[in-house]
Amino acid sequence: MPVDHYENFPVASWLLPASLRRPIEAIYGFARGADDLADEGELSAHERLAGLGRYAEALDAIEASQEPEAPFRALARAVAQYRLPVALLRDLIAAFRQDVTQKRYADFAALQHYARRSANPIGRLLLHLFEAEGARPISQGARATYLDRASLEQSDAICSALQFVNFWQDVALDWRKGRVYLPQEDLERFGVAERQIADALADERWRLLMAFECARTRALLVSGAPLGTRLPGRLGLEIRATIAGGAIILDKIEAAAGDVFRHRPVLRASDWIRIIARAAANKTTT
Repeated sequence: MPVDHYENFPVASWLLPASLRRPIEAIYGFARGADDLADEGELSAHERLAGLGRYAEALDAIEASQEPEAPFRALARAVAQYRLPVALLRDLIAAFRQDVTQKRYADFAALQHYARRSANPIGRLLLHLFEAEGARPISQGARATYLDRASLEQSDAICSALQFVNFWQDVALDWRKGRVYLPQEDLERFGVAERQIADALADERWRLLMAFECARTRALLVSGAPLGTRLPGRLGLEIRATIAGGAIILDKIEAAAGDVFRHRPVLRASDWIRIIARAAANKTTT
């Protein structure tokens, strides 16, 4: 669920089984630390890439069954215990390196390709954790798996959508880092110049652009929602709550007519009540 940086990541919340909290914390710590290297502070691009190189070296050690540096040992234990694919963790590092070097995206396909490495690995890693735990998906028999094509595709849809939710709510923050995740083809289509971001100009063209991005993102969330009803118990509730949180952020963006400059969405206590109510009722989006 949204935490320090407002990303929609199920960070060992109380909804999850206690047995999965430690490995999820290890994955989150790895991803958060690497993402901060790419994003935060006053480091040069060279320093950021060098720091990310340490993360890649840790994955080399883990894959070779060697002990990595101390900060990465919890992740090494999780990988070994749950047989997590190191390739998914490498995808995260590749995405964070891309954040250092690429500041614009020509079209939505390019943005989706980025999300495939920056967001989708998290969902797939969670599915691997659920698979290793041995709990079976609802109503799919003894041989059911979390790693079937439908589950993977729905997980990817949810994770990509949540990544895009973060982009739309953080347009102003990303601008200050020199980044524009809104596809260039969409800016052109709606007649929006990047100068509008710098000037925080939320006119009618901007409203239409943001409405378009939110609608496309909501459709992705809806396409992934069946995964939350197929996972059993608290696992399913966690996923449904995560989807509901993303949907409420989209609601807030649309209610502000896309003006995330002056009305950046934040989840409040009343929103958490709505999230849990939606998740408990198997109603993840509206």
